[in-house]
Amino acid sequence: MVSNAGAIRAKNRTARWITEAFQPPVVVSLQLLVSPITQPGFPGTMVYGALAALFVCVIPLLLLLVLVRLGKVTDHHVSDRKQRAPVLLMALGSIVVGLLVLEAAGAPESVVAMVLSLVGGVVVLAGVSPFWKISGHAAAISSSAVIAVLMLGPAWLPLLLLIPAVGWSRVVLRAHTLAQVVAGALFGGTVMAGIWWLLQGWMVP
Repeated sequence: MVSNAGAIRAKNRTARWITEAFQPPVVVSLQLLVSPITQPGFPGTMVYGALAALFVCVIPLLLLLVLVRLGKVTDHHVSDRKQRAPVLLMALGSIVVGLLVLEAAGAPESVVAMVLSLVGGVVVLAGVSPFWKISGHAAAISSSAVIAVLMLGPAWLPLLLLIPAVGWSRVVLRAHTLAQVVAGALFGGTVMAGIWWLLQGWMVP
């Protein structure tokens, strides 16, 4: 009985670690930093990826933490489904401002394409969230892993193993059902990555 309880605690600790390490702001920030890797000027152009991450991830996360501190939002993972749409719309506002700043700064097309694919993801998640708690963690890791493989080649296929790992963590922590995790992963890996692929082919020389 004791060993079983210990195994459950260990499983929950592992799930919490995976959930925190691969939460959307972390994953998306890394995705944005490497977004100009295939264009001339890298790694110097990572500064544009960092600028994008500021508006897409850092500012929305800081605002979210303030809302959590004020008691307006339950936690930084926005576990309450009803609170997700307003938080996502707040993030969308920051991303739109970021796009304007990136355009004014002359950011590489690959960075802008990445941000626009994220805009598509945020809009859909904001629309679905009031009705169903689709997994943002699964969507973020799935889109990032698939885009990395498309961008960098088959050698990066092992990144796809992160998708079931993150999905498992969300189910173990009872943050999502299996269906919500699978839907998030399919959405991120097909729709969001698909938007990026189309924009990349259209925008990047």
